[in-house]
Amino acid sequence: MSSVEARTGREKQRYEDKLRLVAGCIPYKFEKSMERSNCNFENNLLVLMISSPNRDDLVFPKGGWEDDETITEAACREALEEAGVRGILSKTHLGYWVFRSKSRQNSCSLEGGCKGYMYSLQVTEELDSWPEQTNHDRKWLTIEEAFRLCRYDWMRDALKMFLAALSEERENERREKLVELPIRLAISEAVADQISSAAAGCYSKHSGVKHQHLESVSTKCVVQG
Repeated sequence: MSSVEARTGREKQRYEDKLRLVAGCIPYKFEKSMERSNCNFENNLLVLMISSPNRDDLVFPKGGWEDDETITEAACREALEEAGVRGILSKTHLGYWVFRSKSRQNSCSLEGGCKGYMYSLQVTEELDSWPEQTNHDRKWLTIEEAFRLCRYDWMRDALKMFLAALSEERENERREKLVELPIRLAISEAVADQISSAAAGCYSKHSGVKHQHLESVSTKCVVQG
């Protein structure tokens, strides 16, 4: 059994305009064999969803945001309690959605309403047991499967925002690498020119001095590398 206990009760629950504040996340990972592939990242992406007690649908881990924790702490806690995963949470939320609790989904009143903030969580650890394991099974799904199994429109919308944010992050990483590449090439070419000049000097009359210069340049190459 897990040594971590799930929080219960709503004594510390936060509310805003009669809406219960909720924090959750979309846990994800890339298939290990394709982690560094240049293929379309969506084809190698898996997201984690969990079952709901006494229901057939799957949802993302989420729960009440309490007054003794930050919203990011709440999102991480819910991922651990409901899905048994830990990882790297996104710095900013994907957005927030207003919806009814599952027991009052068709209610027209504010009672039972929730305002949920969703984050992305790159999973780095999957626990063999977790606090709410008896109530929630977990399942890794492809993006296509996840969209098909989302019960509510707000969940599909959150999934779209997640994909857009992840795509932007990967594009920024690609651009950073493209910026770094010319700098590295320029450094490599400059070092190569120094070595060529030093090597050419080995055939001069002052070969002893030139050899010392070549050894000095070669040592610097190793340090820079």
